[in-house]
Order: sequence, then C-alpha cells, then structure tokens
Amino acid sequence: MNWGLIIGIIAAVVVLGIIILYNSLVRLKNQVKNSWAQIDVQLKRRSDLIPNLVETVKGYMKHEKQVLENVTKARAGMMQAGSIEEKAHASNMLANTLKSLFAVSENYPDLKANQNFMQLQEEITGTENKIAYARQHYNDMVMLFNTKIEKFPNNVFAGILHFTQESLFEATAEEKKNVKVAF
Repeated sequence: MNWGLIIGIIAAVVVLGIIILYNSLVRLKNQVKNSWAQIDVQLKRRSDLIPNLVETVKGYMKHEKQVLENVTKARAGMMQAGSIEEKAHASNMLANTLKSLFAVSENYPDLKANQNFMQLQEEITGTENKIAYARQHYNDMVMLFNTKIEKFPNNVFAGILHFTQESLFEATAEEKKNVKVAF
C-alpha cells in the first residue's frame, strides 16, 4: 500500500474533524448569542413597561415615594448595564423592586381595581415569566457550549481557535434573598 495515500487519508480525516468541530462550536456560540439576545428583548420590554406602571401608580401611592424611586433607580440601572453580569445584577434588582411595588399595591384597593394597573401588572408578570424562560434557555446553551469546548480533544482545538467559556446568567447571594416589604 502506498504510504502517501495513507498519510493523505489520515490528514483528510483530521482536517475534516477540525472543520466539523469548528462549525459545531460556531453554531453553539451563535446559539448562546441568540439566547442572550432573547433575554435582552424581554428585559427591554420590561423596562419599557415600567414608566407606564410608575405613572399609573403615582396618583394612588403618595405615601410610597421610596418604592417608586427604587423602581425608577433599578430601571435606570438596567438601562445602563453593559455586560452580561451587569445586566443580570440589574435585572434581578429590578425584579425585586417590582415585587415590592406589587406587594405594597395590596394596600390600595382603588389601585388594584384600576384597569391600567391590572393590565400593566399582568404584562409585567408575563414578561417576567418570559425572562425566566429565556434565562434558563441561555444557561442551557452556555452549558452545552462550555461542555463542548472543555471535552478532549475539543479543548485543544477550541483553545487554538480562540473559543472561550461563556458566563452563566446567575443571581448573586444578595439577589436571592427574599424581598422585604414594610407597611
């Protein structure tokens, strides 16, 4: 048998393997980016709904100025966040302030009966559910991607091809605490 042919076949198999690995890493990397974009879309939607919610609530909750200020500050923090970690932190802070707002609204029966408030609360609740699902999907994609680039021999080629691990969307210990609501 011709040694040149054997070496050529081995080289072709190795090159084909690298091409397949590279393409699968690119596909997973793009799925991670798309998953993050889906979270970003929902975070933007929630941020867009908040000014309407605050305006609806202002007239009813004159004594709850601090709650409204906290929601406004948390929304501003969300809008200014740049990295995934910053957005995760800001998103969790905003979710906590919204929980406080909805809890305090229980003291205002007229507000709870207001059609605009009820509709906004329902939309924000639905958006929160979509955010939770999008976060879960993002973390699943990141786990698949990170696992792929950590496995041998993928880790060798992933390093050479400059693929690095992505960060999971995680809440900090502070953000995991229950929201305190004082009446």
